[in-house]
Amino acid sequence: MNTFSLTGQAALVTGSSKGIGLAIAQCIHTAGAEVVFHGTAPRPDCLPASAAYIGKNLLDPAAPDELIRESLAAAPGLNLLVCNAGSFFDVPFLDMNLERWDRTMQLNVRACYFLVQAFARSLTARRQPGAVVIISSTNGFQSEENSTAYDTSKGALVMMTRSLAQALAPHGIRVNGVAPGLIRTPLTAPWIDSKADKRAHYCKKILLGRIGEPEDCAGATAFLLSPAAAYITGQVLTVDGGLTVGQIGQM
Repeated sequence: MNTFSLTGQAALVTGSSKGIGLAIAQCIHTAGAEVVFHGTAPRPDCLPASAAYIGKNLLDPAAPDELIRESLAAAPGLNLLVCNAGSFFDVPFLDMNLERWDRTMQLNVRACYFLVQAFARSLTARRQPGAVVIISSTNGFQSEENSTAYDTSKGALVMMTRSLAQALAPHGIRVNGVAPGLIRTPLTAPWIDSKADKRAHYCKKILLGRIGEPEDCAGATAFLLSPAAAYITGQVLTVDGGLTVGQIGQM
């Protein structure tokens, strides 16, 4: 048996119309899984022709249950879940308001929690084991300027990964996490590419000497979903090129 193969398995990847989610979903598809893609925009042209795509706004409290139900209709063997959808709505702390805070927590935390719940309920009803990967961030354990709500939400995801791993282990469901560092995505590219001095600073701080690409997160996620990780649960794998290893970086 190829312990890294996902052949015969089916996965939902939230926020997979672009960026890290798209790279993860494409990698899982290449590894053999049937993949249900998700986003809020119209279906991207780059998706496999045979793949299902579900448009759903996870800010809607009813969306997690609906998304799992529609994903099961598209892929009845659904046994893998990647909770990747999330975004950044921060302003400086003294300017933060309740609407921005609530939107951050609703999308980044609440939607993930109830997606995993709906997914786990479907698995237990079918008496089927499964695996979950929650995409958090290095912001979950290192703060960043003008990022208080986002940092708090990502810290919640780090603990959610551990807590849900404990809750779901008796049901044969593994829960792990991936914490990306600085990755060039549609969300981060505008400021990464517009500020050469900051880009150079980060490249010196990152031990591997470069800013990450979405594909750098894909293999780690596929591994955690695969039989190769069958004895791993409750862990958060940092994918940051060494950004959080050293205090100062290269001089």
